[in-house]
Amino acid sequence: MFKTTASAARSAAFWARTAALALPLGLALASGAQADEASIRKNLADRMGNLPRIDEISKTAIPGIYELRMGTDILYSDEDGNFLIEGALFDTRTKTDITKARIDKLTAVDFAKLPLKDAVVIKQGTGARKMVVFSDPNCGYCKKIERDLVNVKDVTVYNFIIPILGADSVLKARDLWCAKDQPKAWRAWMIDGQPAAKAAEKCDTAALDRNMALARKHKIQATPAVIFEDGSRAPGAIPAEQIEKMLAAAKKG
Repeated sequence: MFKTTASAARSAAFWARTAALALPLGLALASGAQADEASIRKNLADRMGNLPRIDEISKTAIPGIYELRMGTDILYSDEDGNFLIEGALFDTRTKTDITKARIDKLTAVDFAKLPLKDAVVIKQGTGARKMVVFSDPNCGYCKKIERDLVNVKDVTVYNFIIPILGADSVLKARDLWCAKDQPKAWRAWMIDGQPAAKAAEKCDTAALDRNMALARKHKIQATPAVIFEDGSRAPGAIPAEQIEKMLAAAKKG
């Protein structure tokens, strides 16, 4: 049915009044959130001078609780900055670790932008699937994951050598990077314990310096650190079964 002119006028008047009421309410909510953010920043700056700079403050699903993002680190606070909460925020309804999901998103790596030319490349089978491993040549867990990777099919592994475990790691990294056959030398050392030949004095090892800078950029402070094509990361010597699952998930993504 069509509305009469009077009915249409009453309807228009109703929505006009609703909009007039909603606008101040929306402004009040926005100004309230801004006031909370200002209060949080001021109080924490006054009381906790050593706290890292807060890059972003946003509401959580819990009334009165805000997320504080500092780089890729997450804390939580009340609306006045009187209390700080460190730990995981967990949704019991969906069984989701909200904090982990947020950090995973913040730390995701753009795989396409990684300087793969600075890695020791090992291709297995078709090499269709791709992954990156940051490794130190003296890292026991790196050797463990290398042994597991031997059994993973149709994958290309890009090994970024980062000598973070001391002076001997620097020497071994140089010898491995400068080897005539890098993949063979890498596997021989990491799996069989066979040292690479001593590097020539004129060997260009600038890639190792770039690898260290890359690790710092992505806050990789321990080895092994694994990155998949979808940007997801996994710390530690994850087993072959988990590697397979994450490779499959990365391909789907």
